[in-house]
Amino acid sequence: MAQLQRLAIAPSQFQNQQIILTAEQQHYLSRVLRLREGDRFIAMDGQGHWWLAKLEANQGQLLEPISVQTELPCSITLMVALPKNGFDEVVRYSTELGVVAIAPVVSDRTLPNPSPQKLERWRRIAQEAAEQSERQIVPTILEPVSFSAALSSLKSHCSSIKNKDKDKNYICVARGDSPHLLDCLIHLFPQETSTSPPTPPLVGEGSPAPLSLQGKGAGELGFSGTADELKNPGQGTIVIAIGPEGGWTPAEVEQAIAADFQPVSLGRRVLRAVTAPMVALSLVAAAWESEIREI
Repeated sequence: MAQLQRLAIAPSQFQNQQIILTAEQQHYLSRVLRLREGDRFIAMDGQGHWWLAKLEANQGQLLEPISVQTELPCSITLMVALPKNGFDEVVRYSTELGVVAIAPVVSDRTLPNPSPQKLERWRRIAQEAAEQSERQIVPTILEPVSFSAALSSLKSHCSSIKNKDKDKNYICVARGDSPHLLDCLIHLFPQETSTSPPTPPLVGEGSPAPLSLQGKGAGELGFSGTADELKNPGQGTIVIAIGPEGGWTPAEVEQAIAADFQPVSLGRRVLRAVTAPMVALSLVAAAWESEIREI
């Protein structure tokens, strides 16, 4: 099954076991991949579900659902200050590593907001990366908001959740005596008798929905989930905040601490703004999916 091409399909394209392919998707399947009528591919709705499908003229025919378990059992939101360059790579590699949502923020050391065209580009990159890495979902890329607005929305969101013990917020800092992120993650996990990590549920069938962030004047910024829709609070959510070139200012770190963020370190070396997200997300994925849970 792994050799079949995966194609992200919008939910509105599914009609009575048929997939209404867009002109761009038809071109990609028939001209780029050179699929012929009757050839099979995998259709994914970006919300946790896969189907085996076959190409029929200008449409796709759904054949059967495919059971897959590729998501982490926790919901990870990456709150990242926009770097000067390289945000395309941040979106691509974060998607591969299992992030559920990426919330770009404008910090004191961030350049002006990107254009709407950039936002659409990032969303296309996330979709392509989700297809390539066999994700069950396509991560949500939010519109940029100020760091203070993002913290306010997150604080409001968390105050509405009854069981917040499993929800953790971390802000990565380059210097100081903050504990290492890996040490903090290890202490999240209870000791278990099994050597295997728990099997993550299908998104939409018991897995946590992403957080809902809202900035002043921005409205609801794209997340499909809300506090009331966190269907698996036992696994919880993790928010990781990564700063820009030059790092967070002391005032921003204090703001984050007031919003219930814990300062953490990613090691003794100073990482580039586009490297730090990959390190942090790799640690989270390793902590959830490897035998490190037994330490």
